[in-house]
Amino acid sequence: MTDLSSFPITKKWPAQHPERLQLYSLPTPNGVKVSIMLEETGLPYEPHLVSFESHDQLSPEFLSLNPNNKIPAIIDPNGPGGKPLALFESGAILIYLAEKTGLFLPQDAAQRYETIQWLMWQMGGVGPMIGQLGFFHKFAGKDYEDKRPRDRYVTEVRRLLGVLNQRLAGRTWIMGDAYTIADIATFPWMRNLIGFYGAGDLVGMPDFPHVTRALDAFIERPAVASGLEIPARS
Repeated sequence: MTDLSSFPITKKWPAQHPERLQLYSLPTPNGVKVSIMLEETGLPYEPHLVSFESHDQLSPEFLSLNPNNKIPAIIDPNGPGGKPLALFESGAILIYLAEKTGLFLPQDAAQRYETIQWLMWQMGGVGPMIGQLGFFHKFAGKDYEDKRPRDRYVTEVRRLLGVLNQRLAGRTWIMGDAYTIADIATFPWMRNLIGFYGAGDLVGMPDFPHVTRALDAFIERPAVASGLEIPARS
């Protein structure tokens, strides 16, 4: 039987199925990237809810796995060489799972790096900018009388939407006909922008029809529908 007892995180979140990949997450845009990927690939895994309300991400057990105190994080008991592997950062996890399964990352070297390029575009731009817009539109920042900070992020998010809309013109997905980790990383943030943050009108989503068309196709995928609810909130 697989033994994960050397990982302190398993003291707070015991593994009922230690032979399966362990996912420590919350259904946020960054978190569901990995749950969607796991659902898409069919890899057996065990999800554990990391509650921000109880500050689980700041617990010593979680910090032992991810010192950056962010979700998601994983332990793969069947990592390289058959040894357990712990990873954090959603982009790194997506690349790892794609290479582990041979899915959603092109085998052709040029297309592989192009896909990773768009993954990095999401990690460095889409996530941080939409997240900041959400703060200034939905959370505490909405009470600031000075709207210049909010408008700065509105402008930048619109710019990024324009980049994505142009990329998707004439393409089904970011890389063309092939659905990849670039899509799995990007579209949860587009969904959050419109849904949870309620900022679709603010950024003028009708101006970006290729984005909304691809987002609709993304949400219709059964693995996406499942992954968006994992880990289940208590």
